[in-house]
Amino acid sequence: MIKEKAIETLQIEAAAIENLIPRIDEEFIAAVKKILNCRGRVVVTGMGKSGHVGRKIAATLASTGTPSFFMHPAEAYHGDLGMLTEKDVLIAISNSGESSEIVNILPVVRRIGTEIIAMSGKRNSTLGKNCDYFIDIGVDREACPLGLAPTASTTATLAMGDALAMALMEEKNFTSNDFALFHPGGALGRKLLLSVGDVMHSGEDNPIVKVGATAKDALFEMTAKGLGAVSVVDEQNKFVGLVTDGIIRRALEKNRSFIDEPVEHIMFKEPLIISADKLATAALSVMEKHKPRPVTVLPVIDEKNFPVGMIHLTDLLRQGVV
Repeated sequence: MIKEKAIETLQIEAAAIENLIPRIDEEFIAAVKKILNCRGRVVVTGMGKSGHVGRKIAATLASTGTPSFFMHPAEAYHGDLGMLTEKDVLIAISNSGESSEIVNILPVVRRIGTEIIAMSGKRNSTLGKNCDYFIDIGVDREACPLGLAPTASTTATLAMGDALAMALMEEKNFTSNDFALFHPGGALGRKLLLSVGDVMHSGEDNPIVKVGATAKDALFEMTAKGLGAVSVVDEQNKFVGLVTDGIIRRALEKNRSFIDEPVEHIMFKEPLIISADKLATAALSVMEKHKPRPVTVLPVIDEKNFPVGMIHLTDLLRQGVV
């Protein structure tokens, strides 16, 4: 019975979400447009399980470009209604539409002048009758065998909240760079915000030799800097090539006398390069997609063809980009 009940729960909740699709109607669109034109913030409120879902909806809205926060309805009734202004939009969540904590604050919300978007399963409820926009989140039944614990109804509410947030995100032309701005911490922020210039080895840590230097000089330089490669520059300090430890190893297999020859005899004359303003993820993509095999190091070249740094795969690993 354990497996059967778990499967039944998922089937009931999946059906509850699927039944929401026809409810993306003109009133839903009007609610989205109201939020788009909101000059204040979106305030989400709900009691009990609806409140828990409401907190998540508020967080999703805030992280996808719609300024939003959660207001506890019981606390609102005892002073927190001062959070609301006439410029705001209130999303009030109550499956029954009769939650006393929600119903109690409706007259004051009306007096403040805040418009109300109701997310409820009962249009003829007190909340449904006193809102400006109604979004139907009603379900045929809960997954709870007693029909008491909010299960399918909270799942439907959460899904409708996501639909609302994604519709707003699309209308705002919210980009990955915008998303990164609100997620600067953790791996996500590092992937979306970190540039090559933030990671590269520059200055004294940037391995460089000039044309005319020997392969031995290049080997000493790349060993000293620990990056397994060295940029080669001309007399004007402009980039002309790259020597890697792989080139050195292959040359050693063929002829040991090369070690005293000029680096231009063995260097890559057209290696892969990148600029400092590119995202670190772009550097990773360039490294991984190189054929016939990926590369582990990229010279960083500026617009005047000067080698301003070098980036290694291990730098990306340390920063959590990979």
